[in-house]
Amino acid sequence: MKKIAILGSTGSIGTQALDLCARHPDRWKVTALTARGSREKLFEQVRRFRPELAGLTEGIRPEEVPEDLRFCRWVSGREALRAAAAESDADQVLVSIVGIAGLQSVMDALSAGRQVLLANKEALVTGGHLVTDLARKKGKPLLPVDSEHSAIFQCLQAAGPNRPVRILLTASGGPFRTWEKDRIRTATREQALRHPNWSMGAKITVDSASMFNKGLEIMEARWLFDLPEDRITVVVHPESIVHSAVSFEDGAVLAQLGVPDMRVPIGYAMAYPERVTTGVPEPDLFSLGRLTFEPPDEDKFPALRLAREALRAGGAACTVLNGANEEAVALFLRGEIPFGGIYDRVERALDRLAGLPANGLEEIFDADRRAREDVRR
Repeated sequence: MKKIAILGSTGSIGTQALDLCARHPDRWKVTALTARGSREKLFEQVRRFRPELAGLTEGIRPEEVPEDLRFCRWVSGREALRAAAAESDADQVLVSIVGIAGLQSVMDALSAGRQVLLANKEALVTGGHLVTDLARKKGKPLLPVDSEHSAIFQCLQAAGPNRPVRILLTASGGPFRTWEKDRIRTATREQALRHPNWSMGAKITVDSASMFNKGLEIMEARWLFDLPEDRITVVVHPESIVHSAVSFEDGAVLAQLGVPDMRVPIGYAMAYPERVTTGVPEPDLFSLGRLTFEPPDEDKFPALRLAREALRAGGAACTVLNGANEEAVALFLRGEIPFGGIYDRVERALDRLAGLPANGLEEIFDADRRAREDVRR
């Protein structure tokens, strides 16, 4: 039995991971749960799974913990993430929180010798060199949870010693795939939040609409699989059945297919190198009829160009892109800038700040802060 700590347990990834824990109580014992502010949902999870530690990063006073939940240690604020990642009696730490806070949590978990199940893009986007160096030193390879990176990882496991030459990173294209450029730039909040295939949080859904999520995934793939960005090709695949593919030097391509359900990649990371039942049906290829693939339009979706430029620039450029995008998306969701303003503000922040250094966590967090300030100005 593996002991698992889940950071971000009330979100989409966290709740599906707990569903798998409930399906396989002989395989996983939940030892720590954290959430941002969904306290009632967290209370119910603690009642059901009875972890040793629980915490709310937005804060909770001891007297606010219900009487029947005082059997476990409650931690408040930022300390909740650190305690769950490094102090709980966990073999695995699922980092499914959103944002750059995931970087510190991943570093804390690795430093404590835990196996990290990574569902946080920003840890590798902002600190990929630090994270992968530490994972290598600790002998704890990162296990990806994002559907695309899990698919690539699964293809590489199936390939044995065959050498990959290219990653084919699939993208749904989001809700604006067929829109004209001018219409995309004036899209509303409601339109951006209508993802055709996935149910996700607001920030991730907007990133899908702008394709900044795919730019971040190019960065993530570069560190996870140690391939340069020019060997990572984005393929628009609106059906979201092929989750990604890898081509090899002999001309073969291996792809991973499945219905759009995150329990498959979550379950693969949790059980690796084994597989477990997830409750997800296999895709019915006969009813699908056809699968389509097309190149992305980088003129309509400049996020892909900006991501590649940031990777090539090195230093803190990727951190600047990530922080600027997070801040710009927040402004868009509050109705303060148009959708096209997300691209404009990210590009401006990169023009001004891409040369900042990123030799340690302090410099990375400083670059993130300065990028956000630039966008707010």
